[in-house]
Amino acid sequence: MRLSAVSRLSAIVLVGASAAAAAQSPPKPEPAPARMSATECQVWARELSFAQSVADHDATAFASHIETDAAFGASQPQPTRGRDEIAKRWTGIVEGKRFKLSWYPTRTTMGAGSAGDVAWSSGPSLFEDLDPRATQRFRIGAFHSVWHRGADGVWRVLFDDGVDPRPATEAEAVAFREGRQTTCPQA
Repeated sequence: MRLSAVSRLSAIVLVGASAAAAAQSPPKPEPAPARMSATECQVWARELSFAQSVADHDATAFASHIETDAAFGASQPQPTRGRDEIAKRWTGIVEGKRFKLSWYPTRTTMGAGSAGDVAWSSGPSLFEDLDPRATQRFRIGAFHSVWHRGADGVWRVLFDDGVDPRPATEAEAVAFREGRQTTCPQA
């Protein structure tokens, strides 16, 4: 179908007017950083501590972050259930001999009107292959965890899952490391 000269000219004018209007529109503001409550910041700190237990290759500390009846790989057909089974399954990861796993929270959330004993956390994860011959050294994924505060007041992971990692460049690995905040963005 061919457009008449008038139709073509009308289309050009409309495209030009739209572009001019868009150029005059103010830029979209950056989203405000998340601000978390004091309780959400407790979970934030506990998530950082959990990740540090793996960085320190401390199996005892790692297990202490896990609820007795937890499930890891929660979205999988056969999640790993129970603290002891999870700790056993994660032994190689905690030892860090084949690859290094790092993560940190970017968000923790409490439900409104909840009893204050359940929280959700999420953030990015970085897998680093320690084999010097590895063709793909870095992979970036994400995690999602549900935390439960026990009767003793300690937050422990109840459910954990992740997003399959994708290949990443060294620059992306550096950006991941630079994105880690040790201080919770408290409200």
